[in-house]
Order: sequence, then structure tokens, then C-alpha cells
Amino acid sequence: MTTDASGAKIPTSAEEDRFWQLIESAWAELGPEPARIRHLLVDRTPDPDGEDDEALYALDAWLDKFTERLRAACAGLSAAELTVLDRVLERKLHDIDREDIHEFTDGSDDGFLYARGFIVAAGRSFYEAVKADPAKAIMDAEWEEMCYFFAHLHNSRFGDYPQTGSGISRESHSNRAGWQ
Repeated sequence: MTTDASGAKIPTSAEEDRFWQLIESAWAELGPEPARIRHLLVDRTPDPDGEDDEALYALDAWLDKFTERLRAACAGLSAAELTVLDRVLERKLHDIDREDIHEFTDGSDDGFLYARGFIVAAGRSFYEAVKADPAKAIMDAEWEEMCYFFAHLHNSRFGDYPQTGSGISRESHSNRAGWQ
């Protein structure tokens, strides 16, 4: 963990790598079909009319199983480890809390948060693709469970929510730099 000038905790690259490794490992356990679908999401040419959502619906069918695998992968983690993972998730959601991404996902404040949850849950490649080219995002693709996954896991195992100390929020419209 590192801190910024204000003392807010910022995830290290090693912490981010561990976060993405857990996500990718959970997907890998599900076999080649979800991997193929996630590859299609990253490599597709976005349709401006939003008619290219076949991969979304195909991946949507796998999200519950992905979440089960991710939960199992986190079974032995300590409160401190879950707090770090929640801090990384919080940062990832905050960083894509941007007006240009919202334009391609739509949704209310909650809906946009859940859309960002889908982007993270789909994995590092899709996340980076959307971050670089917001048109890669998919209208109305949502995965609410991802948005507070590690916080809820921390609460269920240790009886409280983690204090990330990040000084940011994952909630929609909280990234001032993303909303000009």
C-alpha cells in the first residue's frame, strides 16, 4: 500500500495484480466458453446502435458461477487482505466513473455503478479496453454483486465493512475528473 499527498491509501501495482489474478482465476475455472465470450467482448467492433450485445447475454449466463468461484478463491483470506482487495475494487470503479463511459452504458446512478461492476467483473482486458475506448462498453450490462463483493465478503466473515482509507468513493458521479 502507498499513500498520496493527502494520506489516502492507494493500491500498489502488486495489490492490483493480485486483484486481477483472482478475477482471472475465477473465470479460468469455468473453462473455455466464458474465455471465448470475454475475448469477443474485448475484440468486437462496437455497434453504435447497441445491437452487438450477443456476447453480453452469453457472458451474463456465467456471472453467478464466476461469483461462486471468486467467493471460493477468497475463502481463506484475512480481513486485511479483503480490505486491500476492496480498496483496489473501489479504485477500479472510481477510475471508470466517467461521463464518456456513462454515455455508452446509460443508467441511473445505481445503474451506472452496476454497469461499472460488470466492466470489472468481465476482467482486466475488458476493463482496460473500456477505459481506453468507452465505446467498448455495453448498454445496460450490469453486475451489481461485483460492486461491493469484497466489502460484503468482509462483513459476512468478520462482522463489519472494511475501512479502505482510500479517500474516494465507488458511487456514481464521485470522480470529479471524470465528469467535466
